[in-house]
Amino acid sequence: MELDIIQIQKIIPHRFPFLLIDKVTELIPNEKLVAIKNVTVNEHHFVGHFPNEKVMPGVLIIEAMAQAGCIYFYYSKNMQGKDLVYYLAKVTCKFRAPVVPGDQLRIEVTTVKMLPTAGFLKTRAYVRDNLVAEAEIGFGIKEV
Repeated sequence: MELDIIQIQKIIPHRFPFLLIDKVTELIPNEKLVAIKNVTVNEHHFVGHFPNEKVMPGVLIIEAMAQAGCIYFYYSKNMQGKDLVYYLAKVTCKFRAPVVPGDQLRIEVTTVKMLPTAGFLKTRAYVRDNLVAEAEIGFGIKEV
């Protein structure tokens, strides 16, 4: 299954400038999700991070991985049609290489453990085939 930006916006509440997923290229509920974030110099955080050597902040790479994880959970737990609030509980992350304007961040999400209203996911972010970050993300979801 693939998702475009319109479908993504129906699942997660994030909007510009904080929507960090452009599309989902592969989604197999309870197995795997692959999402894309196109990194451009026009993004607000590049104004000051850093003025002479632009690098995507690590916290935003984590946020992109978390947003991809929320989409994965939404379909894996069959939450379609529900209004949900997502919150991050715990993140363990390692950064391997910088992400810069012009890169395409490919995020892969798999399950560590799923509970009825929470989950633990393994996420990896790549630029081309190079691993740039990996994280285990714990989160919760509440229906509003």
